[in-house]
Amino acid sequence: MSKNIDTVPIEVSILTSDHDIKGVVHVSKYTNTNRELTDLLNDKERRFLAVTNAEIYPRNTNQPPRKYNFLEIHMDYVLMVHPSSQAVFQSSGKTQEDVARFRDLRLKLNQTKPF
Repeated sequence: MSKNIDTVPIEVSILTSDHDIKGVVHVSKYTNTNRELTDLLNDKERRFLAVTNAEIYPRNTNQPPRKYNFLEIHMDYVLMVHPSSQAVFQSSGKTQEDVARFRDLRLKLNQTKPF
């Protein structure tokens, strides 16, 4: 299976009426960083949300989660999608650039003198 170099993996929690789902969705790395997930979910052509490394937790039961390497969820059943963390899973060039930019900004802020 080849990896798409034009996407970035984001760990998410997905809420449906009957299940909580944890997994990874892949978003375009060419969209605005704050809009990656929103753009994916608002795509009118998309009828299914592809999720990798999915764990499905049924609500109101003590059943263990079911695990899938790949899962497609019909968009009509998705109530909410929330990033589990803002960090990208696998180390990528984009991740390293973001980390470096954040460290530079933090260093500059620490060097400024208060008024």
